[in-house]
Amino acid sequence: MPTTTTTLARQLLGIYPRITDRDRRLLALLHAHRVLTTDQIHRLAFTAVRTCQIRLAQLRDLGLLERFRFAHPGGGSQPWHWTLGLAGARFQAAATNQPPPTERAWREQLLRLSASQHLPHQVMVNEFFVRLHHHTRHHPDTALQRWWSEHETATRFLGIHPDGHGIWSSGDRAVGFHLECDRGTEPLPRLADKLPVYERLTQAGGPNYPILFWLPSPTREANLQDLLRRQPPEVPVATATHRDHPARPVWLPVHGWQRIHLADLPSDHGQPTAANPNWRNGNLDLISPSSTVSHYG
Repeated sequence: MPTTTTTLARQLLGIYPRITDRDRRLLALLHAHRVLTTDQIHRLAFTAVRTCQIRLAQLRDLGLLERFRFAHPGGGSQPWHWTLGLAGARFQAAATNQPPPTERAWREQLLRLSASQHLPHQVMVNEFFVRLHHHTRHHPDTALQRWWSEHETATRFLGIHPDGHGIWSSGDRAVGFHLECDRGTEPLPRLADKLPVYERLTQAGGPNYPILFWLPSPTREANLQDLLRRQPPEVPVATATHRDHPARPVWLPVHGWQRIHLADLPSDHGQPTAANPNWRNGNLDLISPSSTVSHYG
């Protein structure tokens, strides 16, 4: 008589012929970044909105994806939020050599995600990287070489906890950055208090990457700039607002007075130490195979 493990394996194997390369990349992104809206997935992976909607519905029918949304305060509904379904979570567990989640564990994780007060913040963090990646689809001289979640960044760069980390390239220049996505819920001094850990990382031979404060309004940006300029930090810092596209010349350095492109910010990948994930076997390696953001067909 088949065991539970055998039954689960047969269920997944039965789904495999219907999973495309684009589906696999989407499952990997949701595994790493937890949640994406329909619009974000469309900009990441599809050309036509209707094609995106149809494929997402098919993946949900297969159990690879699940979705949820809430009523909008002003009436109507918020956009669908997509995350891994039970089959998708088990598929990714197999792909990453992890034990498969039980149905109960998956359901509890889904409920925690959907009920989390940090959900809007997570969606906004992902929006930053979605905008960058969407830009690369229309500008082949640019690339988002790395998109790491808060968890992966904290695991690889010990001592820091940004909302995300990336490597952005334009032409022959590759700029690393750490993202601090602000939604206006913290006092400004608390934002400034986040900078010393990045300074210690640099002093220990780690990368000296710009810290990007992405802020909800021009007023809050101006107030943070005023605060930081009184005592300039030892690491590069630049600011922009949520209404600004991060790939455009919108970044205002604390040490400057003119807005510039992300690719023009100062960036040092650090020393070849064991604690610096940018180096592998003495060679600079800015693309992690598990976290590369590929162009979608």
